[in-house]
Amino acid sequence: MKLDGILPFARQLIEKTVSHGNCVVDATLGNGHDTLFLAHLIGESGMVFGFDIQEEAVSNTQKRLLDEQLADRVTLFHKGHEHILTSIPESHHGKIKAAIFNLGYLPGGDKSIVTTPSTTISAIKQLLEIMAPESIIVLVIYHGHQEGAIERDALLPFVKHLDQKAAHVLQYQFINQENNPPFIIAIEKR
Repeated sequence: MKLDGILPFARQLIEKTVSHGNCVVDATLGNGHDTLFLAHLIGESGMVFGFDIQEEAVSNTQKRLLDEQLADRVTLFHKGHEHILTSIPESHHGKIKAAIFNLGYLPGGDKSIVTTPSTTISAIKQLLEIMAPESIIVLVIYHGHQEGAIERDALLPFVKHLDQKAAHVLQYQFINQENNPPFIIAIEKR
């Protein structure tokens, strides 16, 4: 297939934006795959800030980072992404180059614990406030479950109404696949 799949495309957007030494955010740690990816991208002099409300996600991510000897590049917060503004030190405000969200529930975890529209929208607003110009937020939206559809239905109107002078917003999705495949919203701060 010549078209990029959802997750490879999300990573390509991040790779185009992030360099060694940058600060980045993993807003939903999950099992640590994106955190590990980001830790490799930012190199020894960069910093990843990671957030998750579930202890299991924080533990899974910490283990993955220790196994790869990358834990010193990452600060993990056992709290929701709606606390980005107050958790990331002010010395990094204005320097964050990228953020990624995988919305929904922890793969292999408790499916009743999900991301919510109010916290996700709050986190996006906070990130747009403290990110560097020409930085990117990538949201991978899993809407094949009831709460995911609710979050999708709140996020789409929100991002469509972001001022085009402040941000470019892209939607990337396959529109002829069954079972509500995930899609991407990318927000590039101007």
